[in-house]
Amino acid sequence: MDASLPRLPCYLNDQYTVLPEARVSVMDRGFIFGDGVYEVLPVYGSCLFRFEQHMARLERSLAELRIPNPQTRAQWREIALRLVATYAQDVGAPDPEKLDQMVYLQVTRGVALRDHAMLPGLTPTVFAMTSLLKPPSDEQRTQGVACVTAEDFRWKKAHIKSTSLLGAVLARQISVDANAAETIMFRDGWLSEAAASNVWIVKDGVLIGPPRDNLVLEGIRYALLHEICGTHDIAMDLRRISREEVFAADEVLLTSATKEVLPVTRIDDQPVGVGRPGPIYAQLYAGYQAAKLQARLRRPT
Repeated sequence: MDASLPRLPCYLNDQYTVLPEARVSVMDRGFIFGDGVYEVLPVYGSCLFRFEQHMARLERSLAELRIPNPQTRAQWREIALRLVATYAQDVGAPDPEKLDQMVYLQVTRGVALRDHAMLPGLTPTVFAMTSLLKPPSDEQRTQGVACVTAEDFRWKKAHIKSTSLLGAVLARQISVDANAAETIMFRDGWLSEAAASNVWIVKDGVLIGPPRDNLVLEGIRYALLHEICGTHDIAMDLRRISREEVFAADEVLLTSATKEVLPVTRIDDQPVGVGRPGPIYAQLYAGYQAAKLQARLRRPT
């Protein structure tokens, strides 16, 4: 048992337990190779936000790695909701419906002697845990955040949400060392994404993002922003974006499960646009909050 870990509820291979008591084999391919995939679901109250979209991406990632999905969507939902309810009970939340959480799901290929080949017939290792969702601060939303840039040195299958995240770890540390919120990456002069976020620019009222290809993990917010843009009559364009366009943008935004939509107001110590969050960000953020409320209202009782 690792007493340094908090006793957060988790699920491991058909058993519910707490983090300090969860154990996997040292020969698990997730430990040896990073041979697995994961998802992060934001949970508002007990509403698994965009659950079906997260499941679809999990299934795509598993298929790319030829790992059979060990759970049905109904089973994944049951696991997530049980962890969410257990956490709310453990912390004594007076109103669980106001408690926002983050559910992490992970599947590895399973346990076997070390061999790079995709060994057939293994039983996937299934892990899930939940923790408190920590959104950006009010100051970050009103003032925006600073980012730094770096060359995208990761592999060329970024569309797989793989547990092999050393490239993202190195990229994120660049911004940590610079006391910045994120590292925005470019591949051969073209915008790809940030260490743990998708990146968008706004120019002349148009929201522009990188195309859906193998160089970018298609965030769940791609489709969500498209819906919000349609509601607010904001033009949206997915295409290659040059480094020069990023620095000349009126607005730059980050999106992710934990950041939702977050304005970037400085990049490499240079102001973005007028140096404060812009009107497109304000509309997208408001639309995002409306989508969360609508999801709660539509949730099955």
